[in-house]
Amino acid sequence: MTAVLTTATQFRTTLPTVQLLPVYLRSTAGPSTAYLTAKRIADIVIASVMLVVLAPMFLIVSLCVKFTDGGPVFFRQKRVGRNGRVFDFYKFRSMVMDAEAKKAELMRKNKHANSITFKMCRDPRVTWVGRILRKTSVDELPQLWNVLTGEMTLVGPRPAVVSEVERYNLRERKRLGVTPGLTCIWQVSGRADLDFQQQVELDIRYIRERDFWMDIRLIVLTVPAVLSGKGAY
Repeated sequence: MTAVLTTATQFRTTLPTVQLLPVYLRSTAGPSTAYLTAKRIADIVIASVMLVVLAPMFLIVSLCVKFTDGGPVFFRQKRVGRNGRVFDFYKFRSMVMDAEAKKAELMRKNKHANSITFKMCRDPRVTWVGRILRKTSVDELPQLWNVLTGEMTLVGPRPAVVSEVERYNLRERKRLGVTPGLTCIWQVSGRADLDFQQQVELDIRYIRERDFWMDIRLIVLTVPAVLSGKGAY
């Protein structure tokens, strides 16, 4: 039976949702209230501090992106959050301005062949600045704002684009039962080198086993994963 999930209102703005099949919202036991509270407090504190500390770097990156081709500094895209709620997802722009229009002609070179997701090792749409930003994951840092507003969390399944979610089967939709995050198990275990099904299985494992200490371990493991650049395209 198809369930139509209720749209969420945030900052007095009505946001759309994606039509979903039934979603498994949590593991059998479910996370404790203490865990969820501690997780949200950590999100607010860490995201706030990092946004302030990284402000000078944000300015430098913004100037580099702007001077590359004169286009917008940020890339904004609709992503699917918890329970199918759609939100605006932010990154530093790492591709040419008409990247989405050029995607169709590159599909045959998809590293994730016959998959829902698209990854390409040497994507010609990526600018020279974008390659540096992606290799270092600096392009993802504007999502700290999404964490601060509660649309994302520090640790959780990565948020998917709407067109991908519309193709999910019932098992794949389980990853929509929690708030999406900046990092997750597969982000520290190979990132884009893992195919979509491997990513889904690791996300489901996280949802089943998550606790505060797992979140801390994943945050710590994210640092060497980012420094290595493995699986970052």
